[in-house]
Amino acid sequence: MATRRLEQVFVDLGYIDDEQMELLMEEHQQRHGEKMGQVALSLGLVNEDKLAHAFAEQFGYQEINLTDITIPPEVLAHMSEPMAVLYKAVPISFRDDVLTIAMCEPDNLLAVDELKSSLGYEIRIVVTTPKDIQGALDRYYAVDKESVESILKDIENDQELRKMATALESGDSMDLMSVETLSESAPVKKLLNMVFLIGIRDHASDLHFEPFEDEFKIRIKSDGTLYEMVPPPRHLASAITTRIKVMSKLDIAERRLPQDGRIQLTVAGNPIDFRVSVLPTMFGESVVCRILDKSVVMLDLNNVGMSPALIRQFRELIKLPNGIMLVTGPTGSGKTTTLYAALSELNHIQDKLMTTEDPVEYDMDGIVQIPIDAEIGNTFAQCLRSILRQDPDKILVGEIRDQETAEIAVQASLTGHLVFSTLHTNDAPSSITRLRDMGIPAFLITATVQGILAQRLVRRICTECKEKFVPDAEQLLELDLTPKEAEGKPFYRGRGCVVCNNTGYKGRTAIHEFMVINDEIRELINRGASTGEMRNAGARNGMVTLRAAGMAKIYEGISSIEEVARETALEM
Repeated sequence: MATRRLEQVFVDLGYIDDEQMELLMEEHQQRHGEKMGQVALSLGLVNEDKLAHAFAEQFGYQEINLTDITIPPEVLAHMSEPMAVLYKAVPISFRDDVLTIAMCEPDNLLAVDELKSSLGYEIRIVVTTPKDIQGALDRYYAVDKESVESILKDIENDQELRKMATALESGDSMDLMSVETLSESAPVKKLLNMVFLIGIRDHASDLHFEPFEDEFKIRIKSDGTLYEMVPPPRHLASAITTRIKVMSKLDIAERRLPQDGRIQLTVAGNPIDFRVSVLPTMFGESVVCRILDKSVVMLDLNNVGMSPALIRQFRELIKLPNGIMLVTGPTGSGKTTTLYAALSELNHIQDKLMTTEDPVEYDMDGIVQIPIDAEIGNTFAQCLRSILRQDPDKILVGEIRDQETAEIAVQASLTGHLVFSTLHTNDAPSSITRLRDMGIPAFLITATVQGILAQRLVRRICTECKEKFVPDAEQLLELDLTPKEAEGKPFYRGRGCVVCNNTGYKGRTAIHEFMVINDEIRELINRGASTGEMRNAGARNGMVTLRAAGMAKIYEGISSIEEVARETALEM
């Protein structure tokens, strides 16, 4: 263990003086969760070489230069590429059952412990720079597809595994002990760990394990699009799904009813939740794992894709003492992330914030979060009633699904609470119609609803292969643009490269439509105006439609014609 703090090591090595150390410590305190070394780098007090030398001095590790050594393939085989990328570590030698690993973040003690338990060897740490680690990853490691293929090749060649799996698959009844033994086998564990690591590293949202008559597919959803991996042998379907059920503490004997569970992992020091859904199908159990990685969720309103004008307007409304703020859009459009970002900004010690969610997706410090469980009667409406007796200031209701929940949310707003919630509607104005259909009187809608934010997610053009181009008439027609209207406007697309898996896209951003409920719109609501009339009134008062917001992303070179057209097709 280190005997000196890193900032003191910097001083002892002569990298900074006492005054700079005080500045560094103050800055570190303000940057919650950021490590001291990263803060020192960002402030320009040290460079990567000095930081590596300081780590070596602090922990008593050897410092090495990876460009000076050649790593044998049999040593590299001890650590998969996704694991090396996640832990920022590379194995460099293996002697006497001791694996020597080069790391650029040896202060991540949790990651060091995880490597020991995952690899099953005694490990020795040496220190290098992030540049050296990245160079070694680029030089030595194959792409994911080849890594998965090598595991699958080993599985195919394992005759004993095939024999056991085939016997279980063809039997009239499943021997639970044999199924569990098969699911605990090293090849199955290795394959599943590889899939999980690739999903986490690629910031995927979901992992799909799908049984069909003659094959078993594994697909990864990244940036809203599914990508198929190399399929494992069909006879391993039961072993893989059982392994997931064991990890999520589900009943492996129950194969006829849907089940929901949860896997909690810590990878590279970051807590990650997998929400598991198991559904029986004609050819076996289909499993979907939703990946909830708090380390990649940007709970900051500045990072959710709002324009500067919109974010100013939105901030004004979320600081009101009471009322209802609605965020609307289809499933997977980032509604919860936007609401979390708003709550994170309002999370002050003087206010009590409470949420009721189905399920609670991310733990937030300082906020009381209650999971919904309809099976025992803890519905949104029932939970919201109880929350109101807990003296909250601001409340998040995961979703307004029915009249009862809507009525209680309205009452909460009228009694001095600020209520955030979501609806499933196509745009902001149609949310008013949805509330009417639920049976909420117009005068209560106008008295409580302050603003409605409609949201969609569009893929970002990959910055590594982005290029300017001139769209043809057919592409312009997707956006209802004429060649004359598009003349002089910039359009971009991604060619496709290694960084974006040849898709032309990397990451996603949101487009928004924000309707502020002002006096003109309140009057329209009271007299039962149509959605179209309210949309026109919103536009007159400065509301930017989803299509217009998408066009702005196109001209800024952030997204493409195809993405915006796909997500705003209903506005045509």
